[in-house]
Amino acid sequence: MDTYKTAQSFVVQAQCGTVGGLFRQRARLCPDAPALEGSGRVLTYSQLNERVNRTANLLEAMAIGRGDRIAVVAENCPEYIELQLAAALRGAIVAAQNWRLAVPELQHCLNLVTPRAIFASERHAGKLEELDPGEARVMRLGASYEAALQRAAATPPTDQAEPDDGLLILYTSGTTGLPKGAVISHRTEIARAMQRLAEYALPRSATAAVWAPLYHMAGTEEALGTLLYGGHAMMLDGFEPARLATIVAEHRLGWLRLMPGMIAPLIDEIRRRRVTPRGMALCGTMADLVPAHQIAEITSLLGAPYVNSFGSTETGSAPASAGLIPVGEVPTDLAKTQTSFCELRLVDADDHEVPDGEAGEAAVRGPTVFSGYWNAPAVTAHDFRGGWFHMGDMFRRRADGKLDFVDRVKYLIKSGGENIYPAEIERVILGDPRVADAIVVRRQDATWGEVPVAIVARKTTELGVEVLNQACRRSLAGYKQPKGIHFVPLDALPRSTTGKIQRHEVERWLIEGRIPAEEG
Repeated sequence: MDTYKTAQSFVVQAQCGTVGGLFRQRARLCPDAPALEGSGRVLTYSQLNERVNRTANLLEAMAIGRGDRIAVVAENCPEYIELQLAAALRGAIVAAQNWRLAVPELQHCLNLVTPRAIFASERHAGKLEELDPGEARVMRLGASYEAALQRAAATPPTDQAEPDDGLLILYTSGTTGLPKGAVISHRTEIARAMQRLAEYALPRSATAAVWAPLYHMAGTEEALGTLLYGGHAMMLDGFEPARLATIVAEHRLGWLRLMPGMIAPLIDEIRRRRVTPRGMALCGTMADLVPAHQIAEITSLLGAPYVNSFGSTETGSAPASAGLIPVGEVPTDLAKTQTSFCELRLVDADDHEVPDGEAGEAAVRGPTVFSGYWNAPAVTAHDFRGGWFHMGDMFRRRADGKLDFVDRVKYLIKSGGENIYPAEIERVILGDPRVADAIVVRRQDATWGEVPVAIVARKTTELGVEVLNQACRRSLAGYKQPKGIHFVPLDALPRSTTGKIQRHEVERWLIEGRIPAEEG
């Protein structure tokens, strides 16, 4: 018994590391290797480590400590990553703000996390003038910030974090029309980095072209994961086909993330310049939303297989991102392959596992799953019922273990890599008193995969499309704008026995081109 107690005590003490601590170790192991590039400069691991130390000491001087939130509103830049790594050392949580959101949406995101400080780049600082920061201190990234950083000590601070502390809050669209904040812990972020290395055999010293915005999982996790295992993270100011083509020609890449809407422009750029890739392990995501011929073409040009992924902000690349589409192949079967290091059940409405061949909701558990939604205990408890995270996505498992995507339990529109819940748009449209009822559905789109379209029953013909478009522009991010508004008779809207509009029936109108016309 004494031996067991000693062993148990040792296991408890020998915990997983933290993101700040592991980065510090990496800087010690490869101090002169290129670490972070952006804004016209390249920082080695030792140089980046010094700036992270100064930033952490600056945060301490601002009384930001364990459990505090800091909000960042900035484009992809080195300072953003420095803040993430410094906050990791302090045990603070970075709430990554989506600068594409409209002011009311952004205000909600800030109110949700009540940050102690807000850091904003010069480009996006103007938006803060329209927001109420509450009690948060606002600091602009720029000359004054650099001066404060140089005044801060470069002495390595003590790592204040624990493995299960929150590291990041990444926002996801909400079924009620307002974003939720998914909390990603140190332990989870480390597990996601390890999973990518193990699943795809990525070269640890490869270059990562970080073009996806850092408020998105595909941006932040690409950057942090690369820095934890010794690679070179290049910050791009969004999707720049010309810059990406140059990077493809000059650097050996690990996984080049490409999303719907971005592939065709990159194909054109590579063909126009006759770019020869220096080397790449993988490319692509979200194969379901990309034309099959584009997958064949981009993999042939890059010489890398396409990742047939299915995951989420909440789960990382789990549960089903292990499948690869071979170079040059026009895929005809996009069944998913379960990711390593996760458990997956397909369950019915009563949480009973369904047999092979029957549709069930994906319920996941494993080290890459997030910690829950910030300040939303009821939603978190519901989605984690029984100790498994319920994704809201329906699959069928084949006899060979492959997974066929069926539908979404929570109706969701995935447009160019962004998630849009219809309730976000419906809330704005229904806010006009001249609207009798409205519903938003998805429409297939050759560029973005899917786009939102609004079907509206109006009380008066004085209400026009442009008025509703203006309301959406005031309240919603650009990518959430409906790409079509159609007026229909109120009694034409198909309803269930409880009076709820049947969304899939309305979606079928678009597919079949039979939207009911208003009389007169």
